[in-house]
Amino acid sequence: MANDDKAAVEKLHALYGQMKEELGRVIVGQDQVVEQVLMAIFCRGHALLVGVPGLAKTLLVSTLARALDLSYKRIQFTPDLMPADITGTDVLEVDQASGRRGFRFVHGPIFANLVLADEINRTPPKTQAALLEAMQEHHVTVGEHTLPLPKPFFVLATQNPIEQEGTYPLPEAQLDRFLFNIRVDYPSEEEEREIIRRVTSPSDSKVTAMMNAEDILRLQDVVKRVPVGDHVIDFAAKLARSTRPKDVSAPDFVKEMVSWGAGPRAGISLITAAKAHAVLRGRFHATTSDVAAVAIPVLRHRVLTTFNAEAAGVSSDDVIQKLIQTLAPKEELVI
Repeated sequence: MANDDKAAVEKLHALYGQMKEELGRVIVGQDQVVEQVLMAIFCRGHALLVGVPGLAKTLLVSTLARALDLSYKRIQFTPDLMPADITGTDVLEVDQASGRRGFRFVHGPIFANLVLADEINRTPPKTQAALLEAMQEHHVTVGEHTLPLPKPFFVLATQNPIEQEGTYPLPEAQLDRFLFNIRVDYPSEEEEREIIRRVTSPSDSKVTAMMNAEDILRLQDVVKRVPVGDHVIDFAAKLARSTRPKDVSAPDFVKEMVSWGAGPRAGISLITAAKAHAVLRGRFHATTSDVAAVAIPVLRHRVLTTFNAEAAGVSSDDVIQKLIQTLAPKEELVI
């Protein structure tokens, strides 16, 4: 890694600590969630935040947009939302001077650096699919025109895991586009007291922008250049392949508990996220420990458990954790 890259890594490591403090002015706790969202951003990835209502998922995303000085749009997904409500549409205009009529494209909320897809599973698959091209290709096709999205571009989607009435489960093809599936859990007792204290008291907490879009694009390139040893890539590939019940390398417990495993995009995501995990800690190379640290949020939405596993209370997280303990080199594994 070049000296400039090392300096950028050291700067990001210092900025990361400051950014957590800055976000702490508004967000109480949720350190792991903040870290995983930032890793997704520095990896050019998208993230799905899953948690019950009232855990500040929306507030976290809007606060992060201010801290990173990014353009931000929120889309509230509802059953009657149409694809054009996301991408934009052509509108008919009349020139007052000449009387001529013509169409003008009105950009939808997808044209922003950071897009919050709030309660993404509340809209039908037709509208959910409007995000697929944007998430994968970073452009939108409307009629005969293909329009690029601003750089950088991220989709952070939220989902309520407990309320199933009036929801449409995300297709596996769309779930696979998310780098991370992030679980947003309840706060601790002390954190909950602090939340109540802050919300019910006068407050003028303002978040200072710590970087901008150009800084993020530059850091994304640095993260991509982080070196990774062959044995780390081997571990990531083996971990992804071992989640597939029909693969010869899959352990017996995977064959019993998993109905469908992770695809090739999972191995790519494991290495990419491991690089960002290392950089946020000020290191210039990724290890098997970094892969193990990001494995659960990377794989949990790509591993589908069987009915028998669900009946026994075994989740995809449990399967992935057991796989890590089975496959990881014990002398290197530190999670």
